[in-house]
Amino acid sequence: MPKIAPSILAADFSKLGEDVRRVSEAGADYIHIDVMDGVFVPNITIGPPVVKRLRDLSDLPFIAHLMITHPERHLAAFAEGGSDVIEVHVEAEQEDVRQTLRAVRGLGCKAALAVNPPTPVEAAFEYFDEIDLLLIMSVNPGFGGQSFMPEVLPKIPAARAELIRRGLEVPIEVDGGINAETGALAAGAGANILAAGTYVFKSQDMAAAIGALRSLSGPSSKD
Repeated sequence: MPKIAPSILAADFSKLGEDVRRVSEAGADYIHIDVMDGVFVPNITIGPPVVKRLRDLSDLPFIAHLMITHPERHLAAFAEGGSDVIEVHVEAEQEDVRQTLRAVRGLGCKAALAVNPPTPVEAAFEYFDEIDLLLIMSVNPGFGGQSFMPEVLPKIPAARAELIRRGLEVPIEVDGGINAETGALAAGAGANILAAGTYVFKSQDMAAAIGALRSLSGPSSKD
């Protein structure tokens, strides 16, 4: 069964704290926090102060997905704000991907590397020994509510095969356009964690939506 990481990008920002509390009580495994800077992606969302305020409202692990340029400049702030996992993009402008990942771990957080749809997953292979989680984007990052891109699915078994070859147990998260149908495709391909925004937060019953995703067949999460 995959673990579920509701993405607060789809929450009601006028009552963000309440939505984080509600989804935590509904049985989520993580809180997925999309951070956008208007440079790496065209949208702008939230920063470390908001993460810090939300930290008191949930005991779940926070995944800070940094869709920003030069993420190394902001790692400490997100760690101090209460992030448990910090995801950076292999495509993002930064001093050095490997150094960034090591800096995340040095702050006591789990390091994750994200790969956009146009990027071959092989671009992340050289960093597999530095990560605790791999994020495969199933939409082009920047906005919520986009449609799942099935052409990314082969990246999941390709990454899993390389991880197995190296003897690494690293969970694979898939983010973008996840619902019961597309979640089944991702889980069936080997995803351990499903990041779902609209499907969970716009549901009349968050617990039922999370339960439906968790019931999908796939590998158990290694975290």
